[in-house]
Amino acid sequence: MRIVLVGPPGAGKGTQAAFLAKNLSIPHISTGDLFRANISRQTELGKLAKSYMDAGNLVPDEVTIAMAKDRMEQSDARGGFLLDGFPRNVSQAEALDEMLKAETMKLDAVLDLEVPEDEVVKRIAGRRVCRNDSSHVFHVSYKPAKQEGVCDICGGELYQRDDDSEETVRKRLEVYHTQTEPIIDYYKAQGLVVTISALGKVEEVTGRAMEALKQKDGDK
Repeated sequence: MRIVLVGPPGAGKGTQAAFLAKNLSIPHISTGDLFRANISRQTELGKLAKSYMDAGNLVPDEVTIAMAKDRMEQSDARGGFLLDGFPRNVSQAEALDEMLKAETMKLDAVLDLEVPEDEVVKRIAGRRVCRNDSSHVFHVSYKPAKQEGVCDICGGELYQRDDDSEETVRKRLEVYHTQTEPIIDYYKAQGLVVTISALGKVEEVTGRAMEALKQKDGDK
């Protein structure tokens, strides 16, 4: 299957993408990973992307599209893929359609992870990270430290990253609503969208997603 995964920040896209890609035996293609891989390998696209990022500018659509195209043309993606973080806007969605059309391919489904806005804010703004090791992550509601402000693992100080403040989260949601959410209507017009609730345990959401995708695949 060729799938696009969409949803607001804090919907758990990265977690779900990894599980779904494994269950469906297709590669998980994440925009963040593409950028990191191209920059670390110092490809021409990576150097170009880095020049924009270093200047504090957004990487233009055409660079992101070229990176995605390069990745989707690799042998492991010929039988399908799961896109996470791309397309990010309608012009990227149109470019993806053109790209697939040129290869006589098409998308099978667009999986929309739905989460209420207040839950998104709660999920992200409640995160606390250890200053000694950023892989030690806690949450004030869902995974509280035994002692407030102290990492259970190494005793380091727990803090809230600037990116996780409520104000920043609400700004990120605004960007999502204005730039990315319109792709849902774009794909609805093609009959590709399946919307599921992203509330509940990780495995429950994965089960819901697999069921919805199976149904979508059977409808073809």
